[in-house]
Amino acid sequence: MMFSPFDDPLTARLYGDPEVAALFATGAALRAMLRVEGALAAAEGALGIIPAESARAIAGAAETVTLDPEAIGEGMAEAGVPVPALVAGFRAALPKEHGAWLHWGATSQDIVDTGLALRLRDLCDLVDARLATLIAAFADQAARHRGTVMAARTRNQIATPTTLGAKIAVWAAPLLTHRERLAELRPRLLRVSLAGASGTNAALAGRGPEVMRALAAGLGLEPSEIPWHADRAAMAEFGAFLALVSGSLGKIGTDLILLGQSEVGEVRAGAGGGSSTMPQKSNPVSAEALVTLARVAGSQVGALYAAMPGAQERDGAAWPLEWFALPALAAAAGAGLRIAADLATSLRADPARMARALMADGGLMMAEAATFALAARMPRPEAAALVKAAVARVRDQGGTLAEALPATPGIDWPAVLDPATQTGDAGAIVDAFLARARG
Repeated sequence: MMFSPFDDPLTARLYGDPEVAALFATGAALRAMLRVEGALAAAEGALGIIPAESARAIAGAAETVTLDPEAIGEGMAEAGVPVPALVAGFRAALPKEHGAWLHWGATSQDIVDTGLALRLRDLCDLVDARLATLIAAFADQAARHRGTVMAARTRNQIATPTTLGAKIAVWAAPLLTHRERLAELRPRLLRVSLAGASGTNAALAGRGPEVMRALAAGLGLEPSEIPWHADRAAMAEFGAFLALVSGSLGKIGTDLILLGQSEVGEVRAGAGGGSSTMPQKSNPVSAEALVTLARVAGSQVGALYAAMPGAQERDGAAWPLEWFALPALAAAAGAGLRIAADLATSLRADPARMARALMADGGLMMAEAATFALAARMPRPEAAALVKAAVARVRDQGGTLAEALPATPGIDWPAVLDPATQTGDAGAIVDAFLARARG
């Protein structure tokens, strides 16, 4: 029985992500913790804290030893953490004279947190690469549709003209910022934990800082002079980052759903899904999945904040909340980026549908342009009153805004009311995005 749509065979092809799942698999977690144990022994051996021969034996065995996940799971049920059983199994695979030096000076949380940091480093690389790919795809689309005029919509109502390129730029600009956020948070997230039983490294007899620095160098992680057993801000920050990524993708999905509605049909993306009873339907399954994943992420990030007020130096009730929330947040962001890349590359516009929307209701969306054209020749309140009266006539009697507006010397109404002349800074918005995306 599967417990999550991320890994259930019925749903995982839509909501899951094999690459992310591999990072949170049991085998990956065990190998990462073993790697930490091996690197710790190597660091301590190099510093003369444990015998060099034992350090070499432990470090070498850490690369090859095979442990029974079921046995470790049984130990986890007793200890609330997998490391005691992992250490016992690893020690049993070593000669006694070497096994005695295994796990020297560390505590279980040091091994779990540092092992997680190794896996999160791979996750950060994966997310960053996918963000870069998605940004490039949206940059191509924004450039292609820089001048594709369409109706902007505010509060789900037609507002004023914009371009599809500008809309895409607004979608994708947050993705650029997310890459910047990721680069900024990596040093705070990807760090070693080596603080010992209660955060003082007493067992290392004053040599804790140098062991920690050597361990960090060996693993390619950041050192941390101050223990973070009970400081979970970096994990909460990373979870929030993943939720932000999912949220930005969910916004794109929401817009694609609305733009692809049967009565709108201005933009399509993805293959679409069928209905069991309505042959004509092409459901926006991928776009809907982005929205679903964004909402899942939003619901999970709170668990990481709930883990922050842990008690005292370590808390076995607060810390495990991360084990529930982080995999879900990672899976949601990973799957969302995978889905969004397909939508971005397959996005296609229907200019004829866009043109119909631009002239809906007799071109009333050009009322703002008419108001400002008149305001150049009279007080703005008077201009607004004239345009409001013209809008009312069109709504009551039919016709177009151009027909209802008063003839005004110096104003070329056909030019003013041409949507293509009223897209404002849409082109500049695209150019600014492209400069960042391709610069």
